[in-house]
Amino acid sequence: QVQLVESGGGLVQAGGSLRLSCAASGRTFGTYGMGWFRQAPEKEREFVADITWSSVTTSYTDSVKGRFTISRDNAKNMLYLQMNSLKPEDTAVYYCAAHRRAYSSRSYYLATEYNYWGQGTQVTVSS
Repeated sequence: QVQLVESGGGLVQAGGSLRLSCAASGRTFGTYGMGWFRQAPEKEREFVADITWSSVTTSYTDSVKGRFTISRDNAKNMLYLQMNSLKPEDTAVYYCAAHRRAYSSRSYYLATEYNYWGQGTQVTVSS
C-alpha cells in the first residue's frame, strides 16, 4: 500500500513558478512509476508528466513541455514537479499518482493505469 500527500500549491501570477512535492509512504516507492495529473473545474483529469522508477524516462503533455520538470528522490520517497512560466490555463488541482508495475521502463498516460492517488493541491495562476 502506498499513501501520497501533495504540497506546494498556491496562488501565483502568470510567468511565476511553483514547486509541487509529493511525499510517499511505503517501502516499495522506489520501484513504482509516478505521475502528475491535473483537473480544472468542469474538465476531466488530464496527464501532466510521469517518471519511471529509475528516473531514466520522463514524459510530458505538450502544453507543459519546456516549462515543467518532473523529478524524484527515491531515498526520500519524494516526487516533485517544478513548474516555471506558469500560465492561467495551468490553473487546476494537481494530483500525484503511482502505479504498481514494478521496474517498468515505459510511460503511462491514463489515469486508469494508476493505482494510488494523493488528495490534490490547488494551483491558481492569475493573469
